[in-house]
Amino acid sequence: MTKSVIKVGGMTCEHCVKAVTTAISALPGVGKVDVSLKKNTAMVEYDAAKVTLDAIHTAIKDEEYDVL
Repeated sequence: MTKSVIKVGGMTCEHCVKAVTTAISALPGVGKVDVSLKKNTAMVEYDAAKVTLDAIHTAIKDEEYDVL
């Protein structure tokens, strides 16, 4: 599993955290997701053979949040 910490902009509440978590978790190959409102980050463990970091970034952007 590959681990990445992604800076996420635009999150203001726990609803935002849930939206980002749900979007990333829905991707095939994603194992663990820990989104922090306080740090504005998403820590993602994923199988790089099944999902790319670009796909994870796209999932975040599709929810109307920024990848910084």
